[in-house]
Amino acid sequence: MGRFDIAIFDCDGVILDSREANRAYYNAILEEFGRESMDEKELSFVHMHTAEQSVKYLFRDDIAGQKKALVYAQTLDYTRFLDHLMMEPGVGDTIESIRPPMLTAVSTNRSTTMSRVVEIFGLDKWFDIIVCALDVNKPKPDPEGVFKILETLGVEKDRAIYIGDSVVDEMVAYRAKIPLIAYKNKDLKAMFHVEHFVQIKTILSD
Repeated sequence: MGRFDIAIFDCDGVILDSREANRAYYNAILEEFGRESMDEKELSFVHMHTAEQSVKYLFRDDIAGQKKALVYAQTLDYTRFLDHLMMEPGVGDTIESIRPPMLTAVSTNRSTTMSRVVEIFGLDKWFDIIVCALDVNKPKPDPEGVFKILETLGVEKDRAIYIGDSVVDEMVAYRAKIPLIAYKNKDLKAMFHVEHFVQIKTILSD
């Protein structure tokens, strides 16, 4: 038996390349209120946080506008931006190669759009449980989602490993006290650093 019983994956930036979808979505909100498009720093922020946190950040200098933007964001159908989403190479092959015996799960800060993303990409065939921001009281970087996964599937945390790409994911793994595989981000403190899902497959198959 391998050293891990479950692999918990972040969604955006790991399973899916959603950077351009996020760019289009949040720029559409900014445009509605006559504001300039995001810069790269702002894009990096919204790529890692919930929709509510992201809108608040983008309108951090205008509280009145922030409230209106939050309302507008709830009416803006994210599905029109899903054409910008792409599956990261090697996801399916890797997941199918490690399960069984391993369990697999997703912990994501996506909220209302996650069910549609699961449907489009068929993620439910690869993961035993998918926990999004709507399923927890505190989104990442709080480890509540990770703990919910472990409790639901009956796995001890010392048998779990987390795969993420951002500082938020680094904080989740640290707070949950489980090791991290850093995906395409050499700056994170992690047990392993990888650039491709094939490398994740090698690590988890040992």
